[in-house]
Amino acid sequence: MTGQKETIDILLAESFKELACQQPIEKITIKAITDKAGVIRPTFYNHFQDKYELLEWVIRVQVLEPTKPLIHAGMIDEALILIFTSVKKERGFYEMAVRLEGQNSFETIVKKCIEDILMEVIQTKKPKQQKPHPWLTPEHIAQFYAQAMCFVVISWIRDKMAVEPEEITKLYNYMMTRSMSQVIEEL
Repeated sequence: MTGQKETIDILLAESFKELACQQPIEKITIKAITDKAGVIRPTFYNHFQDKYELLEWVIRVQVLEPTKPLIHAGMIDEALILIFTSVKKERGFYEMAVRLEGQNSFETIVKKCIEDILMEVIQTKKPKQQKPHPWLTPEHIAQFYAQAMCFVVISWIRDKMAVEPEEITKLYNYMMTRSMSQVIEEL
């Protein structure tokens, strides 16, 4: 039964992404998604609460989940390149999605998805006896890196993905491995 659920999820996601390339996400109806997918409306609600949960599923399952084995293997650069490459492949969809503002903004959804993945990875690590400072909790660490990654991804999309995935990964690493004073001094 899981296979059928995944097939329907993918069908709805593809329908949603096609529609989002043609019109603002705010204007897409559940009926339009289900009509394009060739399923009845109640089917949608058996899988997702609303189109924003579907958007979250797309980001989580199609962009972030494939990076987990790389992250667990310590291949962070490869995971970042995969994220940027996946987004670039669906450029039209993400250029429309990044325009979502308000309560269900793209930024809020992306940040939550990245935070969840980071928390999952952090929780698999064996805690050290002595951490550098009590404030450095897994939650704070996940929130910090999710915020930074979210900023880079959204800025990159809004800048029309002019920088290749490998280069934006290098730029992200440049900023993350230097102190603020070092980056300012190197300008």
